[in-house]
Amino acid sequence: MDYPPAAVTLEGDHAILIPMTMEHRDDLISAAKDGELWKLWYTFIPTPDKMGDYIEGNLLEEKQSKAVPFVIIDKSNHKIVGVTKYLNIETQIRRLEIGGTWYAKSVQRTALNTECKLLLLKHAFESLSCVAVEFRTHWLNHLSRRAIERLGAKMDGVLRNHKLMADGSIRDTVVYSVLNTEWLAVKNNLLFKLNVRI
Repeated sequence: MDYPPAAVTLEGDHAILIPMTMEHRDDLISAAKDGELWKLWYTFIPTPDKMGDYIEGNLLEEKQSKAVPFVIIDKSNHKIVGVTKYLNIETQIRRLEIGGTWYAKSVQRTALNTECKLLLLKHAFESLSCVAVEFRTHWLNHLSRRAIERLGAKMDGVLRNHKLMADGSIRDTVVYSVLNTEWLAVKNNLLFKLNVRI
């Protein structure tokens, strides 16, 4: 497949990732209301009244080949339950980040997240021939950091005073990655986790 990545549908046993469109606005508002996710100060989840702007921003990044945004569908009930995307897409080397991810509270810590990461990583390494895939999160977002580490990603370092948060604080960003040489082991680990949960 050609690089950089383009819109694609990815499907597993628990989740389907489909390209984001403005038609997903109301469903994403419902997903964000499940847990009032915009109140989590260390994340960038929009309030319901800003969801349209949020989608427009993602679609603009996609048009500029800066990101590929997806909505996440829970196959058990066919409801949209969150968002994820490819971003920080490098053009001189096949390297990108999986990020901007959030889930409705009711599906957090389920097989959905594990399978979504598996689908995105598999596509990145096996279809796009990436040499590395990054994950980034707030230094103080310990739940996210543990989840990334459970995937098998390794910490590259911390970008100090990296990003301005909505509350005016400046985020230290922890950077993790999986290399193409590590992919088989990471893939087997994720498949094992999914099989254990089934």
